Amino acid sequence: MLANLHPYFTAGLGGILIGLASWLLWWGLGRIAGISGIASEVIASPVQADSWRWAFLAGLILGGCLLGQGLEIPTLPTRPLNLLIPAGLLVGVGTVWGSGCTSGHGVCGLGRLSARSLVAVGIFMATGMLAVTLMRGAA
Repeated sequence: MLANLHPYFTAGLGGILIGLASWLLWWGLGRIAGISGIASEVIASPVQADSWRWAFLAGLILGGCLLGQGLEIPTLPTRPLNLLIPAGLLVGVGTVWGSGCTSGHGVCGLGRLSARSLVAVGIFMATGMLAVTLMRGAA
């Protein structure tokens, strides 16, 4: 069923669901849907982490698995581990230095008109474009 939908429709629906989930978390619990903060709390103190954090992360994983059953997932080109591992570490360091990730700053921060989030998203976008440019040259 979902595989027959136009890609713009599914992307738009995904954006609406992300926005709705972020708003519900803010409205219901007064929490920002910053995935890096939620995940780091669960990793740092798995026993003491609030149950909503576990439920949120489980929902991300299960929701992706369930929706993936109805979608045709494209085959992506692979990259060597000697590029992927440093890239992942740089993302983690950037998340710590930026005090958040794209979900916290991009979805929630911009929605709250946060100047700090606007700067963070600008930096995310610029470094993302630079990384794509460099990776295309390395391929």
